[in-house]
Amino acid sequence: MTSSVLQRVALLAAFGFLLLPLSALAQTPQAEATTRFENLPEEQKEALRQRLRDFKALPPEEQVRVRENLKRWQSLPPEERARVAQNLRAFQSLRPEAQEQLRVAARTFRQLPAAQQAEVRQRFRAYLKANPAQQLQLIKNLKRWRSMSREEREEMRERLRERRHR
Repeated sequence: MTSSVLQRVALLAAFGFLLLPLSALAQTPQAEATTRFENLPEEQKEALRQRLRDFKALPPEEQVRVRENLKRWQSLPPEERARVAQNLRAFQSLRPEAQEQLRVAARTFRQLPAAQQAEVRQRFRAYLKANPAQQLQLIKNLKRWRSMSREEREEMRERLRERRHR
């Protein structure tokens, strides 16, 4: 799966995380849900109230999308949920500029025709499968890239551009 796809799934899962406690309450009998809610610390109660307000403030089509994403999240096996949660934490630890770059890349990817998206995914998987050493190098490079300052990244981009034009 490409990083933009993983990022998209992670963002979708984030919405699932936001609504998970509410759906859990909705799936239990009313009395039990009320008791569980009343036993929560006040800050958690307020956080749930805010999540509900945020959800209700979304346009109806976005609410439908969030509900569908929640169903997808709930259908994931535990190991896949853990992987998505890890990707979400990694995304949230990025600088705001890097997060925005990933969002732009994800939007660009989503605008591709479905066949082209599938081809990109397939090529990336094949590349990583055929090149395990490259996969490890890619992971090391990503970690190094994330640790760089904006200036260092720009300097690296410039060096790469120079190499390509030789």
